[in-house]
Amino acid sequence: MKDMKREQLLHLLGDLPEKRKMSISTLTTEERENDILETLLLDLNGIEKVPAYFVKPKNRTDKMPAVLFQHSHGGCYERGKRELTEGAEYLKAPSFSREFTSRGYAVLALDHWGFGDRRGKTESGIFKEMLLTGRVMWGMMIYDSMRAIDYLQTRSDILPDRIGTIGMSMGGLMAWWTAALDDRIKVCVDICSQVDHGTLIETQDLDRHGIYYYVPSLAKHFSASEIQSMIAPRPHLSLVGEHDRLTPVKGMNKIETALTALYQEQGASDRYRMVRSASGHFETALMRHEALRFLEKWL
Repeated sequence: MKDMKREQLLHLLGDLPEKRKMSISTLTTEERENDILETLLLDLNGIEKVPAYFVKPKNRTDKMPAVLFQHSHGGCYERGKRELTEGAEYLKAPSFSREFTSRGYAVLALDHWGFGDRRGKTESGIFKEMLLTGRVMWGMMIYDSMRAIDYLQTRSDILPDRIGTIGMSMGGLMAWWTAALDDRIKVCVDICSQVDHGTLIETQDLDRHGIYYYVPSLAKHFSASEIQSMIAPRPHLSLVGEHDRLTPVKGMNKIETALTALYQEQGASDRYRMVRSASGHFETALMRHEALRFLEKWL
């Protein structure tokens, strides 16, 4: 049943590329004080190559778990993957690369379509061109994320069965969509990204989100909780702000109620949590604490 739902969801994501042999170029390798930063160029989709950062602890020689870090939007098209190493004004310090490598994880971040070293075309221009040619921008972003897992599993320094994902805002949406569509993600943590599209329609809040996220006919077939149900019973933590206008509370309540019941039915109540801060659309100290604790427990 889950496989059928995934196939239906993938179909809604437009004409995705055929999987092909992946080529990888390592552009630079930088030994820093506590970690090693590789700047990569990955041929994931056969259309345009994907710049990426891979960061790992400096003095670790055995295989290690990895996290796929999904960058946010924030209107900062120039930032992209640099959010991993530099952070953002709405994220807590230190950066996630420092947090993860200090705990023995490796971490990979991509520049998604229109961001970082892939910027040039506008977001609306990319969306329209893809729509005209049978593709869906969000589908192509998810496709790159799934191919990024393929890449991680080729690395000799990574434990292929211990890969998690995390992201804030757009990155959080990417995290739970990727986890829903790909069982190789063992742990999902999303921050400020529990968006129920049905609620957005009811509250007339659709314009609070960028055009990149809109998938033709999605609301006819799936709610947000139905997509996220495909993650169960794998560990899933959602960190949300009660005053976040991009994620209306009514929608968050619907998602939490549905997923709590589902995880209980599957005997996995301890693997799903929604933790709320009295905050808006930014990461709080509580969120960072809970995210790290959840990853340490399950990854």
